[in-house]
Amino acid sequence: MHNARLRRHTAATCLAATGALLAAACGSSGSDSAASTADSSLTGTPVKVMVWAPENSQGSNQPGVPATAQAYATWINNHGGIKGGPLKVITCNEKGDPNEAEKCAQQAVSEKVVAVVGSYSLAGDRYMPILQKAGIPYLGGTGVSAAEFSNPLSFPVNGGTPVVFAAHGQQLVESGCTSVAGVRYDVAAAAIVGQFLSLGTVSAGGAAAKDVKIPLTATDLAPQVAAATKGGGCVDVILGTHSDLFVKAYVQSGAKNKLGSVVGNLTPDLAATTGGSSGPLEGAIITGYYPPVSDPVWKTFAAAVKGNKNVDPTSGAEETTWVAFTAFTEAAKKLSTISAKTLVAELNSTSGLSTGGLTPPLSWTAATALPIPGLNRIHNTTATEMVIKDGKIEWAKAGSTFVDVRKALTTKTG
Repeated sequence: MHNARLRRHTAATCLAATGALLAAACGSSGSDSAASTADSSLTGTPVKVMVWAPENSQGSNQPGVPATAQAYATWINNHGGIKGGPLKVITCNEKGDPNEAEKCAQQAVSEKVVAVVGSYSLAGDRYMPILQKAGIPYLGGTGVSAAEFSNPLSFPVNGGTPVVFAAHGQQLVESGCTSVAGVRYDVAAAAIVGQFLSLGTVSAGGAAAKDVKIPLTATDLAPQVAAATKGGGCVDVILGTHSDLFVKAYVQSGAKNKLGSVVGNLTPDLAATTGGSSGPLEGAIITGYYPPVSDPVWKTFAAAVKGNKNVDPTSGAEETTWVAFTAFTEAAKKLSTISAKTLVAELNSTSGLSTGGLTPPLSWTAATALPIPGLNRIHNTTATEMVIKDGKIEWAKAGSTFVDVRKALTTKTG
């Protein structure tokens, strides 16, 4: 088949699955809106930005996103602020509700913020038009809304579902998987994610992944475990925060297949509860957007959130928030006058914005855009290859770095 046809078909829907697949849901006790306290010793012009995420909702709560933003503001303000002015972070609880997300965007306009940074929301079709009309950039959202990868005022810092799953398929095959069974929920968005997984396996010279579907209401996963492990190949667990259900059934089955997934599914916590270094997740193949948290590039983040029980440094959503704020600061420091308009111009023209090694240098110029309709705001097409080792996610190999799957995503096949 022609990959471009698949990508056009999937662009509008595949990214909605990312919330369940890449970012762990967690509890929340946040308020609807809050603002960071500016450092009174900073006398420069305050720089005001906004962050939103769902809290106290029925879906994937992300209280760690605003908590990470506040931690960044505290850290940067303790280190001179931005051009001598304090960074002020306004947070908004979008409650997992498109109407509330729209209200958050309207508040961003009324507050005249410079940007919305490092946020999490599935309702991009509602908030992006509001931000676009006001000229406010959306920098480094978590990548769980299709609009984030198509709207010209969106500046993502990672490649979302298409990139990470294509990279994961490649990593599985290159790690020696002679066949791959992808285990996912029986919903359209997850099926599309499985197609990007197969795109990666095929690009690496392997076969398309076997598709093993699980009903949303299933509690006994023994039949799916049997189907996925038959033949002895690798098993990819794409069930988000419910991956534990499959792993427990897998352990009970006595199977010995190698397991894998993208970051956020097979977690260190799950490894700890299923046998640790002697359990089934030891050696599991993990693909992510960023280096593992043990890498020195995260040392500032680790120091800034040390002892902060509201932040999980291993959360992909919270890591993305930190990366987004790092990119924002680097761009803002280059501006003589910091405003939404000047920031957009800078982001659109930069040839390489440093995040200190958390990502490759970031660019959002026309030359670096992924040439796929609906995904053309993806510019960073890299991912990281990792494994679970001694209960922790580490680099797959010493000396590893980012791998680029742009060629796999854009090459015609068949």
